[in-house]
Amino acid sequence: MKNHLFSIMALGALGAIALVLLSNAASRQKAVAKAEVLVAPRPPMGWNSFDAYDCRINEAEFKATVDFMAEHLKPYGWEYAVVDYIWFNPEPGNWKNPRRRFGHPDVRMDAQGRPLDKLVMDENARLLPATERFPSAAGGKGFKPLADYVHGKGLKFGIHIMRGVARQAYFENLPIKGTNYRVQDIAEPWDTCNWCNNMYGVDPTKPGAQAYYNSLFKLYASWGVDFIKADDTMFPPYHKGEIEMMRKAIDQCGRPMVLSLSCGEAPLSQATHLAKNANMWRVSADFWDDWEDLKHSFDLLNAWSPHIQANHWPDADMLPLGKLSINNRPHGPERMSKFTRNEQYTLMTLWCMARSPLIMGGDLLTTPDSVLALLKNKEVLQVNMNSKDNRQIINHQGKAIWIAKDPLTGDSYVALFNLKDDEQVLRFDFELEYLRGQFKVRDLWAQKDLGNSSKALNVKLSPHACGLFRLSKTNEPANGPISIIGM
Repeated sequence: MKNHLFSIMALGALGAIALVLLSNAASRQKAVAKAEVLVAPRPPMGWNSFDAYDCRINEAEFKATVDFMAEHLKPYGWEYAVVDYIWFNPEPGNWKNPRRRFGHPDVRMDAQGRPLDKLVMDENARLLPATERFPSAAGGKGFKPLADYVHGKGLKFGIHIMRGVARQAYFENLPIKGTNYRVQDIAEPWDTCNWCNNMYGVDPTKPGAQAYYNSLFKLYASWGVDFIKADDTMFPPYHKGEIEMMRKAIDQCGRPMVLSLSCGEAPLSQATHLAKNANMWRVSADFWDDWEDLKHSFDLLNAWSPHIQANHWPDADMLPLGKLSINNRPHGPERMSKFTRNEQYTLMTLWCMARSPLIMGGDLLTTPDSVLALLKNKEVLQVNMNSKDNRQIINHQGKAIWIAKDPLTGDSYVALFNLKDDEQVLRFDFELEYLRGQFKVRDLWAQKDLGNSSKALNVKLSPHACGLFRLSKTNEPANGPISIIGM
């Protein structure tokens, strides 16, 4: 009998312990979920150096851009300042490579593939900023001083990384921090990037592989990095294993970071995996100031619209507005964006209606006021920051219509796009979306009320132009269809 009572008591104690453990586990899960909510509850907004500076930006240029952002764009929600790729090379692209265009950031190699051009890294194969371009990184400080500068302006700091481990670290066979493994234990020399030969892939099945990525992201956390753009992750083939290692490394690094995956087009078949592991992912190839690419973005964003959700954003790429390709790099000659004024409105409207991250790519220091005005329209930006049920309802014969909802008011956002090379009238019948009753119509780009309607919008649009409107329920008298002469 005593033994039986003891067994019952023991089982009760074990049950109590199990309940405590389950409670603690649930608390940890809630804490993780809460932390995730704080990372990217809305599509990230900011600036990235690539479209203007390629891989050659220096500290002075970056700081000047951060100053500009803090003064002119921060009040409108723009917050991330990102150093794009090859910041670990003192002189990227200053030699001719017969396999690449001049200025491409390949390292030169000997016949065995051993790098002749040295990158900057520590004793554990972790790449560091080149002090020739980022002098504040001297003395092993890395990007911490620059991140502190950005944070001091009330902004957030981001960096670009290449998937894998440096080719140079492989030939030196450097140790992986905190383990008995070395780079040659985890590297895959056959797995290289199609456009940058700096790196070898990492085999996720090898002991030491996760430890390597953990050491990278702990370093970035110590610098104060808020945003990671991880390149060569999705361009065929899709690097599922390394994406998962990055996710795990961020989760254990002790600092919230946005994980942005590049480049695309992301495979739609991996939508669930991407949402589980990343905060944003490129649904397009590199996007530049070309009308045909912008038209293609309608199809891409339409396909990905069911996967729009907080913390996980299909990314249509940066905004190639303002001055691009400074010193004729990286894409074509130095120029102001080739997008016409109408096309610039179309670009911003589509990105906002599809809730793509808004990452400005052009040189902010020379950006015309007319372009800055596109980045400062709070009513338009609100569509990107806070809308739901974003989707394309028509794309036919050069006419495209997108719709979304304001979750706070129930108002509808309607965007009409003329994709043709001729002027045409686009009509949106309210009954298409069961919008019944009387609605106040507001032009969000003009920030002007246009009147009331219970029927439709008729908008005359110039080639490649658009209109963006808010429909708000009203009890005021409504006329028939509203006819608008748009852009």
